[in-house]
Amino acid sequence: MKLENQVAVVTGGSGALGGAIALELARGGALVVVGYGRNKAAALRTVKQIKAAGGRAFPLAIQVEKSAAVEKAVAEVLRRFGRIDILVNNAGIVRDKLLMLMSEAEWDEVLNVNLKGIFNCCQAVLKPMIARKSGAIVNVSSVSALRGVEGQANYAAAKAGIAGLTRSLVQEVSRYNIRVNSVAPGLIESELTDSLKSKYLKMIPLGKAGKPAEVARAVVFLASADSSYVQGQTMVVDGGLTA
Repeated sequence: MKLENQVAVVTGGSGALGGAIALELARGGALVVVGYGRNKAAALRTVKQIKAAGGRAFPLAIQVEKSAAVEKAVAEVLRRFGRIDILVNNAGIVRDKLLMLMSEAEWDEVLNVNLKGIFNCCQAVLKPMIARKSGAIVNVSSVSALRGVEGQANYAAAKAGIAGLTRSLVQEVSRYNIRVNSVAPGLIESELTDSLKSKYLKMIPLGKAGKPAEVARAVVFLASADSSYVQGQTMVVDGGLTA
């Protein structure tokens, strides 16, 4: 139980990847706050699954694109559990469209959730982490930031921004024993990637899409003391797509 007695917050916990990350953190012994934006029912299913396996979990609405909502959510976690040891910034959306056809609203919505949301969440948890002089932040990026994907200019830009944010934050918080890293999943089985499978499967050396649990295990590694000397890195989990 490498994460025993730790409190982990996972944003976007109602999706396939977020749910898998929450489950894996709970298996490691953490008490997991399963954050959700709109799909409360899916978050509750994840919480139920964690509890059925003997873990501890708590659902919490976190609209990551709104700083006041994030601050309120973090205050609620601190009120209930007294600490935040791990933050996994997983919340994300897609609004895929060719750039010349993309509306300003579609650009803004993706950047607000996928990048500004990480800014809001990191800012809110840093004070309690700095006070304790410990913490781990794992940001979920994407291989779209590394190779580009047609129709994902907004998504790729947001995910590429995560790398710069991660490395810059390292320079600010390492002195407080806070580690910041990211993972960049490739084609992972979920409702968001079904339409991409036919195009990208043939490009993946392993010849298959990844499973959410395979990314979740990488997140747990980066969140735990197993990666105590890993700082400011992006771990690519893509079956060789960007090799």
